[in-house]
Amino acid sequence: MTLKYKYMEKLKFAVAGLGRIGKIHLENLLQINTIEVVAVMDPMEESRKYAFEKGVPYITSTYEEMFSFTDFDAIVICSPTDTHANYVEFAAKAGKHIFCEKPLDLSLKRVLEVLDVVKDTGVKLMLGFNRRFDKEFKKIQELVKDGEIGNPHLVKITSRDPGAPPVSYIKQSGGLFLDMTIHDFDMARFVVNKEIEEVYAKGAVLIDPEIGKAGDIDTAVITLTYTDGTMAIIDNSREAVYGYDQRIEVFGSKGMAQSNNNFHDTHKLYTHQGIQSSLPLHFFLERYAEAYKSELLEYLDSLQNNTAIPVNGEDGLQSLKIGLAALKSIQENRPVKLSEIN
Repeated sequence: MTLKYKYMEKLKFAVAGLGRIGKIHLENLLQINTIEVVAVMDPMEESRKYAFEKGVPYITSTYEEMFSFTDFDAIVICSPTDTHANYVEFAAKAGKHIFCEKPLDLSLKRVLEVLDVVKDTGVKLMLGFNRRFDKEFKKIQELVKDGEIGNPHLVKITSRDPGAPPVSYIKQSGGLFLDMTIHDFDMARFVVNKEIEEVYAKGAVLIDPEIGKAGDIDTAVITLTYTDGTMAIIDNSREAVYGYDQRIEVFGSKGMAQSNNNFHDTHKLYTHQGIQSSLPLHFFLERYAEAYKSELLEYLDSLQNNTAIPVNGEDGLQSLKIGLAALKSIQENRPVKLSEIN
């Protein structure tokens, strides 16, 4: 099926899921005057009330009902991870364009099935790897692309949360690698435009024993080897007491490019005791507020002008494969080739 692009009038959007991310996306969509949010779905009464107060005309508690009683062009899926694949497949078969939060699914087989449906229906699918749209990280990618640091040799990515999520969340999220580090795996590919060949991961439970009992880790170091032999190093922690720690460095033959943390303000206090400054922004809602807006605007642009999606299903597939290789590396205590993940 070939979809026609004739959006001279306002595009109509629906939103599935109004948790933390869903509320952010709804707020941002409502601020875009070239679209109209016509429907919201969430099983929680509190979330439906939130949508009502925002003036959304059609609100339902079930996904299928939203499709039955109102018409729209595109849907933003922010529901729990275990619903993503089914929701995307359903929307694609209904001819709706789709923006879906990562990951598409935790099963490689299921992701491939859904991507086949998306391809067959011709809809545009974008995955929510918001860090690509952060102005700091995007600048590093542009510097590398323009050859300012020469040939990249080493990539270093630090990603540390200010506090671990509830264990109940960890149990259904896919764990550290498929929930948290998956963003870093995507950035490792994006920032130097290279593919990963091998993954070697080490992890530990150093913060909360309950995370270990749930079958996960809370601290990790991952070494990635690109297909050309260059390398990336990622370090993760579920708890950085000083705030949300998000940094990237690319070292190359002509120099180095760095992106450091964003802070509440830039003041510094100098006294005989030392130098004091603000802590980094506390969590992803603050750190990536502008990135969430930018990714939706770029998705909208691709719909209105029929241009390439900036983060497509293949990008999500590759990040999932790297995450699964990292899990296998931990379990077997060895480097794992991406070719082993089938």
